[in-house]
Amino acid sequence: MTEMSVEPYREIVLDKDGDGPAGQADRLARSARGCTDLVVFAHGWNNSPSVATRFYSAFFAPFPGLAGEGVRLGYAGVVWPSMMFSDEPVPDFATLAATVPGKAAVVARLAELVGEEPADEAAFAEFGALLRELTDTADTADTGGQGLRGADPEVPDFLLAEPLAMCARFAAAGDAEATAEATGDAGGAGAPDADGAEGAAERGEGRPAEERLLGGDRVKRLWKGAREALRQATYYTMKRRAGVVGARGLGPLLGELARTAPGLRVHLAGHSFGARLVCHAVLGLPEGTRTVKSVTLLQGAFSHYAFATRLPHAPGRGGSLPDLQRRVDGPLVACHSRHDTALRVYYPLASRLSRDDDAILGQDDRRWWAVGYDGIQAVPGTAVRDLRTVLREGLPASGCVSVDTAEVVSEHSDVCRPELARVVARAGRFGR
Repeated sequence: MTEMSVEPYREIVLDKDGDGPAGQADRLARSARGCTDLVVFAHGWNNSPSVATRFYSAFFAPFPGLAGEGVRLGYAGVVWPSMMFSDEPVPDFATLAATVPGKAAVVARLAELVGEEPADEAAFAEFGALLRELTDTADTADTGGQGLRGADPEVPDFLLAEPLAMCARFAAAGDAEATAEATGDAGGAGAPDADGAEGAAERGEGRPAEERLLGGDRVKRLWKGAREALRQATYYTMKRRAGVVGARGLGPLLGELARTAPGLRVHLAGHSFGARLVCHAVLGLPEGTRTVKSVTLLQGAFSHYAFATRLPHAPGRGGSLPDLQRRVDGPLVACHSRHDTALRVYYPLASRLSRDDDAILGQDDRRWWAVGYDGIQAVPGTAVRDLRTVLREGLPASGCVSVDTAEVVSEHSDVCRPELARVVARAGRFGR
């Protein structure tokens, strides 16, 4: 059993639908008896419950030394089925199979196809069908996406697209990023524009003639694009799942906890997709619940416009979580770092090809960046701070706050830092 660095500690276990063992809220309340404050952290990825527990142990380790006079902290880690939004191009098939129950055969066949790289249009068609089955969007094959799009407007365009064109588009995006890295212009790289996919097709990279498809280099390039498509399909699945687990699972559980232990102050923190999860948990709180005293987002993998009531490029629309900060009885803090490659490169590509303009349409267009890359945007009154200022002077008592943590966060998963623990403590006003 993995040893935990803090106590009292309890894990909140939720499945992909937000369901968990009965009585978790009561057990959590008993565990936190005598505590004044409870810090609840949601991971962004894990390969197993033991990996999640080690992550929580490392993150929570500095907290006992931060508690102020009269404060007794309790701790909880949310364990939910997710996988890493990696910046590595080769999918982790074992982890993928573990996080999509009942689809081991689909994952195994996908692994075979990307491993063998057959020069056959039928193989690409099969790959596209398997992606739709993996993401529960398989009925698009017969409807052209119209039926499913009506039911779920967030279904990515690339899952509805012709498979060869999809693979060509991802391959072109990868080439653009590689070129940008080589020339030192990585900040402007990203997915190709709308004309780029059509141009690729005309060059034989979209829907090529048979003789073009069979060219060895081009086949390898297309399968490289297929690997990226698989990763982006995983991104879509995890993004959707994080919202469901937060709104249907953690939010109602925290509501039960508030009824059982109304004086317990709750502080939510989340990393990557876990940041999206805790935000949706706030959205899923029962009406009138005011026990959540702070929310801290670490390298959040969702739109920096999520909390806006009006999008700058579409004033008639808001973000996916407009004015969420009003449901928090304290500050909503977003920590961000320009060193986060996963959010700088792959999150923009994923969201652009998801057609999710609450999220992102191109990495080279800063209006579509992630909240973990450049902080909260388009919310009037948002406070902007650097890490040193926060550690020295603290945080506002309420509202949205963006904190630049680039001086300590070197990449997407670099969040087990004592400085970030101090930010959580500052947000919750329980630190020394």
